[in-house]
Formats: sequence, C-alpha cells, structure tokens
Amino acid sequence: MTPDSDPRALGAFLKARRSQLTPPDCGLPAPETARRVTGLRREEVARLAAISVDYYTRLEQGRVRASAPVLITLARALRLDDDQQRYLYELAGRTDALPRRRRPPQRVRPAMRRLLAQLTGTPALVLGKRLDILAWNPAATALFTDFEIIPADRRNYLRLLFTNPAVRELHENWQHDAREAVAALRMEAAPDTADPDLSRLVGDLSVQDADFRRWWAEHHVNTATYGTKRYSHPLVGSLTLDCDTWASPDGSGQRLMVLTAEQGTPSHDALLILTAWKANQPSTEKTR
Repeated sequence: MTPDSDPRALGAFLKARRSQLTPPDCGLPAPETARRVTGLRREEVARLAAISVDYYTRLEQGRVRASAPVLITLARALRLDDDQQRYLYELAGRTDALPRRRRPPQRVRPAMRRLLAQLTGTPALVLGKRLDILAWNPAATALFTDFEIIPADRRNYLRLLFTNPAVRELHENWQHDAREAVAALRMEAAPDTADPDLSRLVGDLSVQDADFRRWWAEHHVNTATYGTKRYSHPLVGSLTLDCDTWASPDGSGQRLMVLTAEQGTPSHDALLILTAWKANQPSTEKTR
C-alpha cells in the first residue's frame, strides 16, 4: 500500500458512484420490482467488473487494495469519465497505472494487405490487437458475414462470436471455438492489461454473455496458431476447414488468418461455390 492510498476513501467513492447509476445505465435489465435504495447493487457492480461479489465487498469496506486490472474494469463498470478515473486511481495509490488514453489506430501493414488480395479462393482475415478484424477478402465475407456493415469499433472476431447470431450459428462446435478464442484473447492481453479497449471489450461481453464471464474468469490461455474448424453454412452446408494464422514479424500484433480445404474434398468444392456466389453479388466493401 502506498502512502497516498486510502482504502476507506476508495470504498466510499465506489459506494457513492454505484448509488448514482441504475441497471439500465449499465446495460443491465431494469428491476422488475421497486428497490428500497437507488443505484446498483454490489453484486451488479461485481458482475459488470467480472470480479467476485466478496472481493468487491472487501474493496468497498477498505479491507483490500485494488490491483490495476481491477481498477480498469471498475472504471468501465461504473461508467467513470476521465476525471473520475484519475480520482479512482489516486485514491487507490496507483496513478502510475493509469491507462494511456490515446493510442494510434491499427492500420493494416501493406504486406498483409498484398497477401490478402492474392488469396482469392479462400477466406482470409487480418486480425489486430484484441482480435480486432482489420481487413478481409470477399471469400471471408461469403463465409462469415458482411463485415463492412458492422461499425468499425464493433468489428472484433470475439465480439462477433458471442453477439452476432449468424456468426454464432455458423460454428458447428461454437462452444469449443468460442472458448478457445477467449483463451487466445487472454494470452494476447497479458502484456498490456491496462489497454482501455480491452477493458471495454471484456466488460461488454461479461455483461452480455454468461459463458464469456465464466471462461474469462478461468484464465485459460491458448497460443495455438492452427487447428480445424467446422462450419454449417446456410448456402453450402457443412464445411471442415484448416485454420492457420501467421503473425507479422514487426511486433504489430497483426496476424493473417486463413481457412483452407484440401483440393477435391466437398469442403473445397463448397469454398469454390461460395467464392463464385460472392463474385456475383454487389460489393459493399470499401477501400480502406
């Protein structure tokens, strides 16, 4: 504990802030019955922050010091503005861990874009930090969804797995694929747990999906760069595809994800059908 930290003052601030919010303010369902007191309950804040109710209770009671990752999720859960976040970190004695506010936008490396353009017969994506989808080819659109109509700040592979019904139903073994994607994000996030965009992604998905909350809390990690995925596509039926990812050597965190099938197999023929079908559709993609 640092000399400037004050656990009791931190707890008082947390309690005051949650009293100022309602469940709908934070994306939670409105209470079915009237409450005796206004604001969020402790268990609701804990749920939003992806921490245990016991741990959050001890924070409010000044019996434990908040770690930097917990401060990030609390700031997100309690919808703190910049000044409130700084105050939160000052009370916790962790101003050294304040998240960096402005980060350069992710841009697809030219080499990655060239590779993507040359992969005309197989679905391919360029994934950035936090599994953000930075670029894709027409075959990927044909297999997954029209990425262009999804707002850029929501265009994330993990977010789509959990919140997009079409993408979710596409995966024949969704539970396995989604859990492995959570583990991949957990591994990737380790060097930069203070990333505010990561906190936003984890906070949103924790509120929206119980499976995500449970799997994220398990701290399972995965560095696999290849595997097999099975899809059930509404146009061509079942596909079994090899999924391989290649990391950019420049440290940008960008990876090329490619889905292929052995020539002559039904899955390869299905990819050809998808590619031809997409070629005959009006294009909605923009050059970015």
